Amino acid sequence: MGSISIQALLDPSVRALCERLERAFGDRGFALHLVGGPVRDVILGAPEAEDLDFTTDAQPPDSRQALLRAHPDAVFDIGERFGTIGAVFRESKVEVTTYRAEAYEAGSRKPSVGFHGSLEADLARRDFTINAIAFRVSDGVIVDPFNGQGDLRQGLVRAVGDPHERFAEDPLRILRAVRFATRLDFALDDATAAAAQQQAPTLDSISRERVRDELNKLLVAPRPSRGVQLLCDLGLAAHTLPDLLAMRGMHQEAGRHKDVFFHTLHVIDRIPPRLPLRWAALLHDIAKPRTLRVENGQVHFFGHDRVGEKMARSILDGLRQDGLLINRVGRLVGLHLRANAYESDWTDGAVRRFVREVCDDVLEDLLHLSRADVTSGLPERRLAIARRVGELELRIRGLRAEADIARLASPLDGADLMALFERGPGPWIRPLKDHLLDLVLDGQLRQDDREAAVPIARRLYAELGLDQATNARTRGPLASTHG
Repeated sequence: MGSISIQALLDPSVRALCERLERAFGDRGFALHLVGGPVRDVILGAPEAEDLDFTTDAQPPDSRQALLRAHPDAVFDIGERFGTIGAVFRESKVEVTTYRAEAYEAGSRKPSVGFHGSLEADLARRDFTINAIAFRVSDGVIVDPFNGQGDLRQGLVRAVGDPHERFAEDPLRILRAVRFATRLDFALDDATAAAAQQQAPTLDSISRERVRDELNKLLVAPRPSRGVQLLCDLGLAAHTLPDLLAMRGMHQEAGRHKDVFFHTLHVIDRIPPRLPLRWAALLHDIAKPRTLRVENGQVHFFGHDRVGEKMARSILDGLRQDGLLINRVGRLVGLHLRANAYESDWTDGAVRRFVREVCDDVLEDLLHLSRADVTSGLPERRLAIARRVGELELRIRGLRAEADIARLASPLDGADLMALFERGPGPWIRPLKDHLLDLVLDGQLRQDDREAAVPIARRLYAELGLDQATNARTRGPLASTHG
């Protein structure tokens, strides 16, 4: 145990909330400790989480009454039969759990729970030592029976007690170990890493939703490459993201300084920490092993963008990701080669077509991905790509200032064309509208210039032979044979 002043650990708003709860519980004779992640992060000097976890010797009915006394309008059940009551205090969500002692039966991850344990027994059931530290609110004493503070100083993620037992209780803790090591830039304790590697197959028993949530948190860490590397090194990727493994050791071409896997690790570290963007960075080259071709001594990955989009969607769907995220990531993977194909001789029309193909909602992310995708060891190559993408961005900005590119359209719509040629709807309309739109995109025709568009449409209609098709249909089969 150690003693640290509460003023030294908590900012004023959190301190005031802790003191308010302490009065509500202490006046009824109950102890109250702040536990887990909030304590860990405060000791590390990290910003405090909005969610605060407390533990107490008060039984669930008593803890409910204490919370009602502290804040009568914001109490809700989380799992009262498991000893947890929650409340919302302004921006902070508070959970208070009665000291728990758990016992697991062989082969089961559903423990029998008792509410007559001690604080030490409650901390002993937690996953890692750095999460098994408690802060006694009444006097600021730190309770740390498993030397979590020492592991924080050493930068270690270490299981509480026997790591095999902790992981057998809930295999998701294996991924949590990797996630904490990634987020905090810590090392895994040797025994904890060995147990994780040995028990990797037990991840197959975990719901994909729980796996998804851990992977999502890992990918938005400051340096996600470390976590992805650990997933592969410990044999966890085979049970979570098996398609990553084929990228290891596969060089893209002679002279490249890294293989596809290590290129991908560089890309995800260079990308902003937005979840869809990080997933797109991780999966942008996922199809290269499947599309690898060698022709005349040259390595090619024809169509890896299109195949990659299908694979990305399938992988994310298997993880039960949100449909909006699946669609956004899929589009980014499918388009990821487009921006880096830009050349200065692109016409304004070509730039406008690029913007319309990509769509405004993913354009910014695509440009981020394009910049991050250049991990060449040659500074001049990186600089050249950065300049090209920067030039493309400037041209897009300038063209957008002239008109809303996404709203550009043919001066004549389908109804106009049907009236002009006295025909009903059909596929004949599409080439006419597309040609007129191309002229608008190229700046050769104004969107509002219907008068200029009519003779152009008439000329193309004749050139495509659409007038003859109309005449044939008008005459009918007998007329065309005997007329």
